[in-house]
Amino acid sequence: MHPAPALHHLDSPFVNFRDFDFGEASHGYHWINTKRFGLPTEAPDDRALLAALIAHPQFRDTYDGAGVQDWPRHGQWWLERIAPGAYQTVDASTATGRIRAWAGRHGDVPQELEARLEEHLYAPIARRPADTYWATFPRTPFTTTAPSTSTSTNWSSSTGPRPP
Repeated sequence: MHPAPALHHLDSPFVNFRDFDFGEASHGYHWINTKRFGLPTEAPDDRALLAALIAHPQFRDTYDGAGVQDWPRHGQWWLERIAPGAYQTVDASTATGRIRAWAGRHGDVPQELEARLEEHLYAPIARRPADTYWATFPRTPFTTTAPSTSTSTNWSSSTGPRPP
């Protein structure tokens, strides 16, 4: 494997499901915080890009309201237990299918929220080439707490358009 390439954090669009009218259904206290990175011009392999993502300071977000900290955690996971080999490859259709199923767990997704998810997630996923590496991170044995009914999944794309 090549040394981890440098990633440049671009932005972190945030979509809070509470901001949308679910009618009689529930927003389920869901939210999506997309962290977007500029990729290096050299085309490193998938595992090197995942290693760079894991090593990036923006990956140290606890997702509990504290924001990005210099803590050894990513969400509920200890960083020392996260490695590129913990991820598994899925195709773009599976990635969007899993996100759609998660988003609709508590009822129909309002049209306005569906449009925002299309803009922030589904369209960028669809624009990636067929060899895009989508990854899902397993909950156990990496959690800091006992498994719960909540779902926490990370999605990464390690190929696609490179900056000029």
